[in-house]
Amino acid sequence: MVRTPLTPEERERGERLGRLLRDARGSRSMSEVAAGAGLSAETLRKIETGRAPTPAFFTVAALASELGLSMDELVGRCAPPSTSIAA
Repeated sequence: MVRTPLTPEERERGERLGRLLRDARGSRSMSEVAAGAGLSAETLRKIETGRAPTPAFFTVAALASELGLSMDELVGRCAPPSTSIAA
């Protein structure tokens, strides 16, 4: 299966998600957070560094739960700055 190349916007959104998760993790270790979310540390590392810019919904949901973030907050903070999301 050939994967469609990501757009620059998708890559940028993945980088924003990675920064947000890294900031939310704070002083907790990557291994601790990954284990709490049911992921490998390598998967979390790829997400945080933008090497996995489009993680599965349930992966993001598990990380959000482990880090005490709401999905609404993640969506709002990962959306492009010029995009407004109607509530």
